[in-house]
Amino acid sequence: MSTENKFPSEIVDLPSKGLLYSEDSPLKSGTVEMKYMTAKEEDILTNQNYIEKGVVIDKLLQALIVTEGVDYNQLLIGDKNALLIAARILGYGKDYEFNFGDTKETIDLTLLDSKKIDESLFSSGINEFKFTAPATNRELTFKLLSHGDEIKINQEVKGLQKINKEVSPELSTRLKHMLLSVDGETDRNTVRKFVDNEFLAIDSRAFRKHIEKISPDMDLKFYPENGPAEGVSIPIGVTFLWPDADI
Repeated sequence: MSTENKFPSEIVDLPSKGLLYSEDSPLKSGTVEMKYMTAKEEDILTNQNYIEKGVVIDKLLQALIVTEGVDYNQLLIGDKNALLIAARILGYGKDYEFNFGDTKETIDLTLLDSKKIDESLFSSGINEFKFTAPATNRELTFKLLSHGDEIKINQEVKGLQKINKEVSPELSTRLKHMLLSVDGETDRNTVRKFVDNEFLAIDSRAFRKHIEKISPDMDLKFYPENGPAEGVSIPIGVTFLWPDADI
């Protein structure tokens, strides 16, 4: 626990270990210092304007980060998930209760760990990876998404849905923002046309499974009695950051 500040804080390890951030980013250290939640931060959680805009969690995490110079938009999604878990622990304690079927489960959040990553696939400071589509042998390069990328994706999806409310283009839009090149071609129009017209479903599925496998993130599985051997994802519901919610 840090004692240099006027408020208690903790150092949070990032699942990415900072490997994909540039040398000049404080995230390169692989850790972020976060302070304990106070009544001031609880005001953020009850801010109706933030809730309606869907930014309440991001506003909270930004308020809790102590490390100077962190560009929140650069945060990889898996690293952001680690900060979310830490925020819950620093705000309301380590025990998280939720209903799973007819059973009430209690998870000790401090026992959650980062997924193991194959560091040999990572080039220090470079968020770029290669993948060969198994069915068509198309050579793809891609990046792991950051919070800033998620904002752009959500904005694009909302814009497309205003044009046609019946479409649900989230998957293809995410792929367009994730892919950097196709067969060495980096032109954005070429990449977008590939996703829409040439990215076979069998290759798309294999690509998404590959991303899930290599992406740094928290292991958010628990193993209920008589549950599947591979575990079940912990539901991050209303009571995660609002434990007193009347649901």
